[in-house]
Amino acid sequence: MKIGIIGAGNIGGNLTRRLTALGHDVSVANSRGPETLAGLAAETGATAVRAEEAARGAQVVVVTVPVKAVPDLPSGLLDGAAENVAVIDTNNYYPRERDGRIAGIEDEGITESRWTERQIGHAVIKAFNGTFAQDILDRGRPAGDPDRQALPVSGDDEAAKRVVRALIDELGFDTVDNGGIDDSWRQQPGTPVYGLRANAEGVRKALAEASPERTEDFRG
Repeated sequence: MKIGIIGAGNIGGNLTRRLTALGHDVSVANSRGPETLAGLAAETGATAVRAEEAARGAQVVVVTVPVKAVPDLPSGLLDGAAENVAVIDTNNYYPRERDGRIAGIEDEGITESRWTERQIGHAVIKAFNGTFAQDILDRGRPAGDPDRQALPVSGDDEAAKRVVRALIDELGFDTVDNGGIDDSWRQQPGTPVYGLRANAEGVRKALAEASPERTEDFRG
C-alpha cells in the first residue's frame, strides 16, 4: 500500500519504521524539508519528500503534526491522493504545553479532530493519538495473543475506518470502534483511555468512563 506520512516526530518516525518493515511504500515529510529526513529514509527505505508531495498516489495519509501547525499545512495537501484516501489524524490539542488557545476548539466545543477536518477539508480517522510512540515498535503482537494491546479508532467514514483498522491490525494491535469524530472526545488527552495499555475489553471500559468535559490541564 502507498502511504504518506506528514510529520516525522516520535509517532510519525516510528510509523515510518514499522510500515516500511511491513513492505508498504512510504513517503515521509516534515516542515523542514526532505534533506532533514535523509537519515530516516536511509534507515527505513522510505522516500523523503516535501509535505505537498506526501499524499500523491497515497491510499492512506497520516497527519501527525502539532495541532497549532495544521493550518500551516500546504493548501491542496491531499491533491493527487487516491480517490478514497483514508486520512489518519494522530494529533492532540495541548493548549498549555504547546498549541496555545485555539478558538475554534474552545469556543465551539468541537473535538480537536473535527477542527482538523475543517482545516484540511477532508474527513479524518482519529487513531494513535494516545499511543506511546515506542509501543508502535515494541508492543505489536499476533492476532489472538492474550497480551495484544487495543487502540481506539474514531471516524465518520466507515470505509476509511475499515482501512485504518486493518492497517493497525497489521501493525499488531487490536482496535475498538469509538464511533464518529464527534465521539472522539472519549480518546482525547485527559480521558481514561489516553495512554492506556489494555486489551479491547479494557479499552471499551475506559471509553465508556470518559467525560465530555475537558480537564483543566487540557483547556486553553
